[in-house]
Amino acid sequence: MELMEILTGQRGLEAGTIRVKGAPYSASRAEARIRAVRYLPEEPLRNACAPKMSVAENIGFRSFDQDGKGTRFWLKGREIRARANELVRDFKVKTTSVDAPIAALSGGNVQRAVLARELTGDVDLLVISNPCFGLDFSAVAEIRARIVAARNRGAAVLLMSEDLDEILELSDRVLVMSEGRIAYAVDAAQADIGTIGHHMGGHA
Repeated sequence: MELMEILTGQRGLEAGTIRVKGAPYSASRAEARIRAVRYLPEEPLRNACAPKMSVAENIGFRSFDQDGKGTRFWLKGREIRARANELVRDFKVKTTSVDAPIAALSGGNVQRAVLARELTGDVDLLVISNPCFGLDFSAVAEIRARIVAARNRGAAVLLMSEDLDEILELSDRVLVMSEGRIAYAVDAAQADIGTIGHHMGGHA
């Protein structure tokens, strides 16, 4: 949780620096847009949404002030709703309307809506935390497929998860953190759950 908060700018650094493509990165909205960094935090309804705002408004958070050439001052509600309807269809978000508050959606559909927002446009780095926690099987399969598709299109994916099966299914390389430090690293193809657990417990 602490690592995700640091990478998203919710928690300040006490030491060290974050770099993306070799440049210092402070997770501002402008930097995220320029560097094509996207996020899917744990509990997205609480950490990545405005619950009382509509599905369309939440999906439009990244692009509401963009017109393809730069920033704009006036909001275009009709354009935001049209784009939201398109993404709701493409990402199979189940909602009565894009005007419904996003808090009315199930957990899996909130995840799909946030993924629709975060995976639209260029994505060079996707930072994810426990993406499938508490979701039903169909939602899990869909969300994992979207993550893999992003990777296959060339995005670097940093996946933080407490589910070792999920990590081994989705990852190319596994890093174990213990006491705030990288304690172990291994290619997923050579990973052993027992060894990983040993390092997670700080016993190495």
